[in-house]
Formats: sequence, structure tokens, C-alpha cells
Amino acid sequence: MDSEATINVLMVSYPGQGHINPFLRLAKLLAANGLFVTFSTTEIAGKQMRTTNNITHKSVTPIGNGFLKFEFFEDGGMTDVDADGSKLRSLTDFSAQVEHFGRQYVSQVIREHAEANHPISCIINNPFVPWVCDVAADHGIPSAVLWVQSAAVLTAYYSYFHKLLPFPSQADPYLDVQLPSVVLKYNEVPDFLHPFSPYPELGTVILEQFKNLSKPFCVLVDSFEELESDYINYLSEFVNIRPIGPLFKIPTATDTSDIRGDFWKSDDCIEWLNSRAEASVVYISFGSIVCLPQEQVTEIAHGLLDSQVSFLWVLKPPFEEFGLPPYVLPDRFLEDTKEKGKVVQWSPQEKVLGHVSVACFVTHCGWNSSMEGVALGVPMLTFPAWGDQVTNAKFLVDVYGVAIKLGYGQAEKKLVSRDEVKKRLLEATVGPKAEELKENAFKWKKAAEAAVAVNGSSARNLDAFLKDIKEGGAVSINK
Repeated sequence: MDSEATINVLMVSYPGQGHINPFLRLAKLLAANGLFVTFSTTEIAGKQMRTTNNITHKSVTPIGNGFLKFEFFEDGGMTDVDADGSKLRSLTDFSAQVEHFGRQYVSQVIREHAEANHPISCIINNPFVPWVCDVAADHGIPSAVLWVQSAAVLTAYYSYFHKLLPFPSQADPYLDVQLPSVVLKYNEVPDFLHPFSPYPELGTVILEQFKNLSKPFCVLVDSFEELESDYINYLSEFVNIRPIGPLFKIPTATDTSDIRGDFWKSDDCIEWLNSRAEASVVYISFGSIVCLPQEQVTEIAHGLLDSQVSFLWVLKPPFEEFGLPPYVLPDRFLEDTKEKGKVVQWSPQEKVLGHVSVACFVTHCGWNSSMEGVALGVPMLTFPAWGDQVTNAKFLVDVYGVAIKLGYGQAEKKLVSRDEVKKRLLEATVGPKAEELKENAFKWKKAAEAAVAVNGSSARNLDAFLKDIKEGGAVSINK
């Protein structure tokens, strides 16, 4: 089938759910626009994707005018636990192993395509696999990066790496950071950059991308100009940045909603939502990685009971690899809430947030979830854990005006009480503050829709990117 689509694009994703979701959305868009896209990630993620979705290794699916192919490369049988089950591997070791096998894989794909007279025209990666840009440059192939966090967070990391602004340090850990148009307090800075961070190695891994950010001919961002114009304008002085989001909102001629990269099967909750009144349900989800402490889960459960709100709660079990026991809900919780609530292990989040019965979203503020909430016009309660989530929470509350602060970053070690949960749930769903959030959310929903519509800002940026690939313009831009 390669011969039917002359322009080949190779996409290499870090094997994390929050990376794969936006990356696969971009892959489907590029295929729909006539490209032959090979979407690749490690076998550790591939195994989960194949189990949960209708995906096969090396399967080729026609999408619009192009094709999408999945490939999963050898990862050395990586596991996060040592043989005796006692110790978690470090992220640094994990990333080094992905790089070791990934470099070989990317070089092999480039050679195979060249020998078959179907050369790779562009290679795209996302954060945590910056070495992809090196391999592309070594072979003289243009590359691009899809940044899977906000432009504001990209600005923070870029400014930190290039020492453009002072940041909190061991000597001055409580320093504020002056970003364009916003001051971040020390606990609102992406906390992998903070000396108090419990996960400093994550900051090291993320910053690797900035060592070679001059190699990609452009940096794509899953955001839109109207939402983050100050940061996009600031960054455009240094990199060729193109906001092309919200990616999940960009329409394609072919319905690709059944091509998903989920690691877990979604529970059927849409039918249940259909039975609820309009704008009556609080949706709660903390993403694919965050594991709340048991005592916080207990407080949230009591807050739901006490507030009497209707709710859909995605309570994913803690990872067995972390050695954590399953969550325990309060006695009779499920029985006492069966008329009002539903607890599931995973959900089709975009469908849930787009449902008319959803009134509010309690979120960990990962960028995918933040962008989905903003673009679908859903008021939010922020409950960040770490990294960019604490910064996203700041923007959702104080800049976009679509959220109320509820939780704190995990570095602060603060438990949110059931009384606070109840108070904020009610504040976000009834009364004047709820109306204000709803108005602001609706405004951003309209702006997001305009951005991805024909001739919208994101649509134009995506068209420009496609033109660069199709006409070879990427080569002349490449530094």
C-alpha cells in the first residue's frame, strides 16, 4: 500500500497514555490529509494498545486520502520492577532503554523506506524521546515535535533551560516567576523544575528536548492562539511554533473515533449519563498516572455523599507495580449513592465531557484533560498532582476563569477535607460562581471551535505544516 501514498511520515511516541492520545489524534489527521503515517511506540505500550483496541502490529488502515500504520518496536522486555519485585526502575533507566532500541528502530525504518523508493519525508516525535530529532538530522530528514503540554508551560521550560528568567532554587525556593502576562508563585511553577520536587529526574528528562530544539523545523502545540497568544508570540521569537489544537476537535471527512490508543477498556457509562438530567453530573477523573493516597479518596467519597451531587467517578486502581493496595470506599458508599452516582475504572473521556448531563469536571489538570474541558465548555475543579498540572491549574482558575481551586500539588502534602470537597462541588454547580464559570467556559468553547474551523487559526497552522511536508518546505526551514 505504500505506493498509493507517496509521502511517508514516521511518528515516534513516548509510551505514556498522555503522550499517545494527542499524538494519535495528529497521526489520524495527517493520514486523513493524504499522507502515509507510521505511528510507532514501544512494545510495552503496544501490548496494552492491542489488547484494548482494534489495533494490530503493522496493520494498515485507510483514513480519508491516506493510510495509518501501527508499528511497535522492541524495548528489551522492559519492566518497571526488578526481578525480585522490590524496586522500581528509575525513569532515567527506562528512557535510556527506550532510546537504545528506538534509535536502532528509527534508523532501520529510514533505510527500509529509502531502499523501497518510498523515503520518509518527515519524522515527528513528542517529549521524552528527543533523540528522534538527532536520528532524523543524521539522515538529513526534516523533523518536527508535537509538544503535549501548554504553550505557557513550554515557555517556562524554555526560559528555565536558557536561563532567560530567574526560577526558584535551593538558595531561594520561594521565588516568583514572571512569565509573559502572568506571575507564577513558587508552587505554581511546573514542579519538576522546583527544588522541592519529589520527581527531579522527570525535569531532567523533559529538559533533554530543549538541548536540540533547534533541530526540528517546527514545534507543534496542542493548543490554540486565542487561548495562549502571549506565550505563542513570546516563543515565536525563538522557535517556529504552530498551535494546531484542540486536536481532538479538528474534523476529518472519515470518522476515526474507533481508532484509539487507550491502555484500558472504557466502562459503559454513556447510557447511564443519558438517564441523568441536563447539567447535573459531576465528572471526576485524575488521568492515567496519578494515584491519590487512600485517605484523599476517602475524603472525596465523603464529600460526594455530603454534597448529594450526582457523579461519575473514574477511580482507576493504583498500579500494582507501585505496591499499593486497591482503593477502599467507605462502608455502604456504593449502596448509598447508587441512585445518584456511578464509579468506573476508565471512561471515554471526550464523550463524557461532551455529554449534556455533565455540569462540572474534577480534574488532575493534565494538559489533555485541561484542553478537553476548555474546548468542550465544561467548568472545572482543579486537583493537580505534579509537573505541569500545578501550572495548568493556575491558568484554568486565574487566567481562563473556568475553574475553582480544590486540590494542591502533591509536593505540598495537603489533604483536602470532605467539607472542602462538598463546599467546592456545590460552588461549582449551583449559584453565581457556577454561572460565571459556565459563561467563561462557553466563551472558550466557541473560541476553540473557531480555531479548528475552516480558515481558523489552528486549521491554517495545520495546513501550513502539511504544505511544508508535501512540498518539501520543511527542508528549507530545517536549521
